[in-house]
Amino acid sequence: MSESCDVLVIGAGPTGLALSIALRQYGVDTVVVDKEPSTKREARACVIWQRALEVLRDLGCADRLHAEGLSLRRAEIHARGRALGGHDMSMTDTAYPQPLSIEQDATERLLGDRLGELGTEVRWSTEAVDVRVTGDAAETELRGPDGKVRTVHSRWVVGCEGSRSLVRTSLDIPFEGERRPNLQAVQINAKADWRPRYAPDVTYFFLEHQVCVIASPVPGGGYRFFCFCTDPDPRIDEPPSVSEMQNLVARAAHDPGARLVPTSPAWSNRARFQDRLAGTLRTGPALLAGDSAHLWAPIGGHGLNTGLRGAHNLGWKLAAVHRGWAVDSLVDTYSTEQRRTAKEVMREMRRNVLELPPTRLTLHAMGLVGPSVLASERAGRRVRSMLSDFVMHYRASELSGLPGSSVGGGGTPRAGDRLPDLPVVVAGRRRSLHDLLSYEKWTLLLLPGARADDAGVRRLADTYAAPIDVVRVHAESGRHSGLPRGELLLVRPDGYIGLRARAGDRARVAAYLDRWLIRAA
Repeated sequence: MSESCDVLVIGAGPTGLALSIALRQYGVDTVVVDKEPSTKREARACVIWQRALEVLRDLGCADRLHAEGLSLRRAEIHARGRALGGHDMSMTDTAYPQPLSIEQDATERLLGDRLGELGTEVRWSTEAVDVRVTGDAAETELRGPDGKVRTVHSRWVVGCEGSRSLVRTSLDIPFEGERRPNLQAVQINAKADWRPRYAPDVTYFFLEHQVCVIASPVPGGGYRFFCFCTDPDPRIDEPPSVSEMQNLVARAAHDPGARLVPTSPAWSNRARFQDRLAGTLRTGPALLAGDSAHLWAPIGGHGLNTGLRGAHNLGWKLAAVHRGWAVDSLVDTYSTEQRRTAKEVMREMRRNVLELPPTRLTLHAMGLVGPSVLASERAGRRVRSMLSDFVMHYRASELSGLPGSSVGGGGTPRAGDRLPDLPVVVAGRRRSLHDLLSYEKWTLLLLPGARADDAGVRRLADTYAAPIDVVRVHAESGRHSGLPRGELLLVRPDGYIGLRARAGDRARVAAYLDRWLIRAA
């Protein structure tokens, strides 16, 4: 028995669900399977950063997650029992200024609800047992809940099934990297009887020699206690006991009277890590996303977030090529962009002294300079920008600018940057830039002071099969817009700038579009 579809997505975790939503928003016939009987019943990842919240807005999910989550406003840092200070986690130029605390099981449930609204349900208890690539298509053997094996013929297959990805191993794609030695994370969801004041928007960091404890508020009350520490006995596999976690918290917080009471349902976890990256994220019609493509220790909480951003990157590209709007090489840019992103996250997290188990030298240095660094607005801005993922860019991508030219003029934003969500005026109304964008379209913005033939630019945009909106924006009266004057920005469906050019340079715009998009018949 066999069936066919446009895209087969293997794995219904957050990445697989997000990708499936993106494809369904483009009207792509998508089948989603997972070997598990239902969505995970475990808390797991619990923070969604600002850029991923913008991704979820594009997928029609952000508001429903906000309704169930907690906005995190501030982090307070302690080392060796001494308060060093804190930093605000809020960002400007976005509709989502604070990161969101929400458990992964709730995230998966809400993503599943959104996918159902688009007419697709996950096929649970359905395991992929073999994947074959044949020219420009794929054949996948699926074993269903009845034990029978069926063949699915698809134009594309995407492995989102995790570190033991069948898609990756079937295609002999190397998973380059190594195990992270002498590092473990132990976690528990619990309420605490201890010295720190509870606030639903404040996260605490406690640093002691070889131990970092993070206490982050979670919906429903209490904290996620997350401890990075050394790994003296890697043979221990079972989750940490309440006593083990209580002792770690008491030690790191210098609070011997600290007591933890697990919340209901009870959840705790012990994990060890590998840093790995697939050699490529594309082999013909087969692609990798999420943990199938990259793994690292969850320092900074960017595993789930990077997976969501990768699904957002891949979805519009795959849909555009599948629908005949774009050249096939557009999908290749997903692999190059996402691999660079993963490498950058790995580099940043290896340098994250705030969460890695500190040495005595690190603790001594933090005691000396920590208060002044945390009091510095410049340092705080850098930390916020890094955590939010707003500084992550695609400037080195082939999709940013034209060959042999700069990715932007003076100042920012540059080609490859996320478009900031600045206030502008359109047709006499105050709007935000992100309200003008659509995940299903490109957007060509004529910026304040741009001297261009609007009708001519619109005629050019209409010659392509992919939908392209043309919008002229103005600065608010008496204030600078924060955008380069007299220019245009061609913004990709995922909100990153593809091209920055002089407003009257239609030839440059056409050259860029002709490189990636197909003209309408």
